[in-house]
Amino acid sequence: MDEDQTISALGALAHTQRLRIFRALVVAGPDGLTPSVLAEYLQVARNTLSFHLKELTHASLVSVEQQGRNLIYRADFATMNGLVGYLTEHCCQGMTCEITDVRTCASC
Repeated sequence: MDEDQTISALGALAHTQRLRIFRALVVAGPDGLTPSVLAEYLQVARNTLSFHLKELTHASLVSVEQQGRNLIYRADFATMNGLVGYLTEHCCQGMTCEITDVRTCASC
C-alpha cells in the first residue's frame, strides 16, 4: 500500500457511519452482508448506506458482488491488512514491538 492509498482509506474511514459499516463487514467475515441486513443492523437509511458503501468501495476497503438479485458487500481484508501494515511498517525502529501502552515502550 502506498501513501495515496493509505490517505484514501483513512479518509473513507474518517466518518462515523462508514467506520461502523466497515467494522460490521469485518465482523461478518468472508460471507459479507447485503445492504438490507446492514441497514437494519446499523439502523441507517438505505440511500445513506448506499452512499457510504460507495465511498468505502472507492477506497478499496469494500468489495461488492452480485449474487442473483442481491448485492453482497465484503470487507477487503487484503486492503485492511495493507493499511495496518503501512501504519506499522517501521514501528519501534524495526524492533519487535508488543506494547499495549506507548508509555511503557522503551524503544518508542
